[in-house]
Amino acid sequence: MAEEKETSGIQEEAGETAAEETPVNEAAPEKAAQEEPQEKETPTPEKAEDEAEKKIAELTDRLQRTMAEFENFRKRSEKEKSAMFEMGARSVIEKILPTVDNFERGLGSVPEEQKEDAFVAGMEKVYKHMMKELEELGVKPIEAVGKEFDPSCHNAVMHVEDENAGENQVVEEFQKGYTYRDSVVRYSMVKVAN
Repeated sequence: MAEEKETSGIQEEAGETAAEETPVNEAAPEKAAQEEPQEKETPTPEKAEDEAEKKIAELTDRLQRTMAEFENFRKRSEKEKSAMFEMGARSVIEKILPTVDNFERGLGSVPEEQKEDAFVAGMEKVYKHMMKELEELGVKPIEAVGKEFDPSCHNAVMHVEDENAGENQVVEEFQKGYTYRDSVVRYSMVKVAN
């Protein structure tokens, strides 16, 4: 019996606690219900339209900025790709030029009586074809002999006193110079008259 009294005493105390808590919980929803109508205001059509226009203007601005950034990126990428192509082309041309020099030296050393030989004629055709292809790519030899010395395209390796030539005139070319699309790939090595 004593156990039953203790148990029922605990239940009574729990019931009192639950009864005390109930009014507090019931009061909270009433307060929330009273506050809601004050916080929510019905938006007027003008206000909603203003907010929509602001949002449209913001999104339009973001879109225009994104498009401008993309256009700048595209232009920069094209420029970098073009520069890389030019650099690669110049590198290949620089490596081919010694072969052109060797062709010229070899063909220049052939005696007159052997110029009609089939092998020599074949080598001349190969040389002419190579020069034609280089010219189509934009590679051109720099004219030097008889021209005035120009440090932007000539490299003076020797000076000579020559009364027949004018001052600062190129009198001999030791190695041909070449340009690629108006920029010097290799300077002409020349002898200049003082």
